[in-house]
Amino acid sequence: MKNNHNSNQNQMISLFKLFNAPLHLSNLLSLILFFAFGLCFGIILTFHLKNVSFNLQFTQFSLSTTTNTAVPADVITTPQTTPPPPKVGLGSYLNPPELMHDMTDEELIWRASMIPKVRDYPFERIPKVAFMFLTRGPVVLSPLWDKFFKGNEGLYTIYVHSSDSAANETEPEDSVFHGRRIPSKDVEWGKVNMIEAERRLLANALMDFTNQRFILLSEACIPLFNFSTVYSYLTNSKNNFVESYDLEGPVGRGRYSPNMAPVVDIEDWRKGSQWFEMDRELAIEVISDKMYFSVFHDFCDGQCYADEHYLPTFVTKHFGEKNSNRTLTFVDWAKGGPHPTKYTRNDVTEEFLEKLRDDKSCEYNGKKNQICHLFARKFTSHALDRLLRIAPKLMQFNDL
Repeated sequence: MKNNHNSNQNQMISLFKLFNAPLHLSNLLSLILFFAFGLCFGIILTFHLKNVSFNLQFTQFSLSTTTNTAVPADVITTPQTTPPPPKVGLGSYLNPPELMHDMTDEELIWRASMIPKVRDYPFERIPKVAFMFLTRGPVVLSPLWDKFFKGNEGLYTIYVHSSDSAANETEPEDSVFHGRRIPSKDVEWGKVNMIEAERRLLANALMDFTNQRFILLSEACIPLFNFSTVYSYLTNSKNNFVESYDLEGPVGRGRYSPNMAPVVDIEDWRKGSQWFEMDRELAIEVISDKMYFSVFHDFCDGQCYADEHYLPTFVTKHFGEKNSNRTLTFVDWAKGGPHPTKYTRNDVTEEFLEKLRDDKSCEYNGKKNQICHLFARKFTSHALDRLLRIAPKLMQFNDL
């Protein structure tokens, strides 16, 4: 044990002497070279390790990117580009809205009553005739009217006011009446809501700027002439056709209410057929009227039938100079009573229709004329088969 301890002490003394001994020149150069080599080796090693780390990270990123973007072709979606906003031109203003719109009556009348101040049209305009049918249900004589209108597309428009919401669906798709029902409300015979329905028809038709003449008909009406004759008669007329006359007695002045004064005096009171025809200017005045319509709405009840008195009174008082004071629709009141004569299958003959067409006791544009009535009523659905056999040939339908 003592020998080992002495041996260790001898070794430490030898090392101490070695480090404290004077360095020889060769030893110093060896140390410097060794130190320089170690420094260079360390720098090279450090730089190499950094490159390895960077390459490893770049490789991992590349692999990650490749994995994430390798999406199946059917999943890849192309970026959606926002379409440009539609251009607003004259066409969007001229095109009337869909017939089954959601406007209230007040909104509809306001929209339809707009009048361009510039009279010259900045587009090619072909005047059209608006055929407005006030019905309880479908137009039961529509097959006859289909033949009347055939081949004259672009010269007419059709509007149907019916309290029966199924009237649209009952018309065949190939009929001119299919889809022509406007937003309608219930109508009671002789009540003011019948005038509201007429104004509703006019307002819807006025939204088409190409409509220039407006004729009110019923499901019981038939044409007495072909389309070209009717179209020429209406579009070339200088007058309106609202029947108006002063009638003494209980069914005339007897229906007047003193409560209507001073807006409507007894001297202003007129009577006439509800089946009218008018130009665009008068149609706008009719739907825009509030004063006279309000008076009839409030005081024309009971035995006062608004559809027989409102338009004759209003038109005569303010627009009488352009009114012919007659109707274009023949109606037979000879039997008396509240309703006109109905015509059934047995009434329809060639001689009977010729008689309706051959009334020459009227004026047209200030001159005597051979045609006074363009339409006639009141025909039932039972008369349709004979009308289809006789009328087209007699009236020369499609003879353009």
